[in-house]
Amino acid sequence: MDPYPPPPKPSSSAPDEDQPSSSANGHSKPDLNGPLLPLSKRPKHGVCVASEFVHHETGVARLNNGSFGSCPASVLQAQEKFQRLFLAQPDKFYFDTLQPALEKSRRALMPFIGLKDAESTEEVALVDNATTAAAIVLQHMAWQFTEGTFHKGDVVLMLHYAYGAVKKSIHAYVARAGAQVIEVPLPFPLSSPDDIICEFRNSLRLGNSNGRRVRLAVIDHITSMPCVVVPVRELVQICREEGVDQVFVDAAHAIGNVEVDVEAIGADFYTSNLHKWFFCPPAVAFLHSRKGRANSLHHPVVSHEYGNGLPMESGWIGTRDYSSHLVVPEAIDFVNKFEGGIEGIRKRNHEKVVEMGRMLAQAWGTDLGAPPEMSCSMVMVGLPGCLAIQSDSDAMKLRAHLREEYKVEVPIYYNSRRRVEAGEAEPTCVTGYARISHQVYNVEAEYFRLRDAVIKLVNDGFKCAMLRSTSQ
Repeated sequence: MDPYPPPPKPSSSAPDEDQPSSSANGHSKPDLNGPLLPLSKRPKHGVCVASEFVHHETGVARLNNGSFGSCPASVLQAQEKFQRLFLAQPDKFYFDTLQPALEKSRRALMPFIGLKDAESTEEVALVDNATTAAAIVLQHMAWQFTEGTFHKGDVVLMLHYAYGAVKKSIHAYVARAGAQVIEVPLPFPLSSPDDIICEFRNSLRLGNSNGRRVRLAVIDHITSMPCVVVPVRELVQICREEGVDQVFVDAAHAIGNVEVDVEAIGADFYTSNLHKWFFCPPAVAFLHSRKGRANSLHHPVVSHEYGNGLPMESGWIGTRDYSSHLVVPEAIDFVNKFEGGIEGIRKRNHEKVVEMGRMLAQAWGTDLGAPPEMSCSMVMVGLPGCLAIQSDSDAMKLRAHLREEYKVEVPIYYNSRRRVEAGEAEPTCVTGYARISHQVYNVEAEYFRLRDAVIKLVNDGFKCAMLRSTSQ
């Protein structure tokens, strides 16, 4: 018997799925809580999880949803329909289908990111990924340095744990145009959000000293490696208090993972990938620009839509496959088949990944890298110090070893900025962490496989130096 029965078919009297329900004041009322069934009668899942992810390779403990996400079969089918529609009649697709379908995706997304005003779609552009969004924002900042709006030597502030591609984009665009880059030093593991807030304030004061001004702060909502939920609202508020000109929030992992309310956060620019935790196919992200900022942004690929607003520029950058941008409504249909919709998925993912993280830490005699309230659907779990992870290269080789020998896919982080307690012996010091994810398709047995693989390595006297010697 199927443990996840499909949802009941709608009756002929059901409203048109394309028409949102309305509140008494006539505004669109988003349905974020799944099918309109009483909670007592709503199935735990209105979807067969196994069939939706049957394309995943069997026999692999896939504990890395955070890197590439996961797309259900029903959304892939919708994507294929758009691809075939384009191939059947490209001219008609470009001139009649593409822009209305992009507009529909943007409108469908709005309630999930805290936007209520129908005109706010002009503030939302769909782009390929958060790295593309970063290039758009940082190119905009570089122009302000080169055109003299900002002074050479003024500061761009970013977290030490900013995503590698974003760090390089800051140097490629803004530092090259004359900005000075300051990194906020962050220790790991972390004990509370105050650890981040304190270091951030100190770095802001440094940036605003000696006649300089912090012109841009780049803040992660969820850092990638190590994975930590950042107190983003508080940091944006501090930026406002300290006179930072513009704030860009890189929230690549956020939507579908934590609550996203771009208006409440209040950044000038906010981006998040839809293919990581929101079940869209790769690759698609949104970039929100606060009112008054949107018209100043341009896509790095210049098309004949240049100057017509970023949503149009991003929606027509030459002959390419736009299908991943068009299936946002279908991804929303998928999440609404789960009890509690996306909020329910987030809550269950968080609870389960914390439970599995604690299980692994207990089995390995280590700890989590951050308290549960600073975690999301991913947690950092300390690996036994005796594995002797001594470099980023060791971490990558151990990750590959787990993949090839144990069929476990999990990122490994080498903690070069660890806090070492007084008197702690180096062989027992935790120098590496596994970043485990939990998504709807994961089961406990996959985490047990990771647990047992690491225990076997420890019992066998394994050290990462063994992988270094075999690769030479």
